[in-house]
Formats: sequence, structure tokens, C-alpha cells
Amino acid sequence: MERDIWSGEKANVRTIARRIGRNAERVSRSAAPECRYFAGFTLLELMIVIAIIIILLGLAAGRYERSVLVAKEAKLKHDIQVMREAIEQYTLDKQAAPQSLEDLVDPQHPYLREIPTDPMTHAKDWQPKFEDVMLSPDQVSAGITDVHSNSNQTSPIDGSAYNTW
Repeated sequence: MERDIWSGEKANVRTIARRIGRNAERVSRSAAPECRYFAGFTLLELMIVIAIIIILLGLAAGRYERSVLVAKEAKLKHDIQVMREAIEQYTLDKQAAPQSLEDLVDPQHPYLREIPTDPMTHAKDWQPKFEDVMLSPDQVSAGITDVHSNSNQTSPIDGSAYNTW
């Protein structure tokens, strides 16, 4: 015989188990209606959250694509400027314009480490511009005076063609 935890009287195990079972049933029945409302999210709530997430992802994807394009255009402008400066320096140093872009990466007198890759075409296929214009009075031969991208795409930002930059 053991003592009952509620009344303190002596009771056998079977009586105690019966009382615990009744009390547990009573507690679960009274708590069930309240708990059922806090069990999870409704389908409508989940659909609203998913719709908001999709809208935010769409906005982020658009901004990401634009930032990638702006970075490519900045790289293109920088590479063109570096090559133009190298062409000008080559012409002033040697009193002759380079005949090809490979002359700028000559191992003996390199003006560039390597010919940069065009970020729009993903290749080293630049359009050199040949002219008979002399940059200095000491220049004895004409050659490449400018370089442009080989891409025939246009910039969606300002509408100009990349091969005119």
C-alpha cells in the first residue's frame, strides 16, 4: 500500500492509476480547445508569406542583374582606358605606333602584362583602329591609335553601342 498523493490516504496502485487517468483526461479535455488554435500556421498565412518572399526575390534578382551589368561596363571602360594609355606610351617611346595589340605585351618591353579579356564578349577580340595620324612630331610610322570592344550589343543604361566606346 502506498499513500495517495491527493488525499494522503493509503491506497493501492490501481486506485492511484485510476485517479491519475481521470485527472489527466479532465485536463486534456479542458485544454484541447485552447491548444488547437496555436498548433500551427493556416494555409492562408503560409501563402501570404510565400508571396511576399517571391516578390522580394524578384526585386533582388533585378537589382543583381543590373549591378552585374554596371560592373561589366565599368570593367570595359577601364580596360579600354588602360589599352589607350599603353598605345599612347608605346607610340611616344618608340616613335612608331604599334602594328598589333600583341606589340603591347612584348616580353622585352611590355606595356601591358596581357591583353585584357573583353567583358562583353568574354574573349580577347578587340577592334584596333588604324589611322595615319601622328601623335608626336618624332613619330615615323602610323598604326593603331585606338581600340574598341568587338561587341555589337548596346548598353541598356545609356543606349550607346559598346563598340563605340
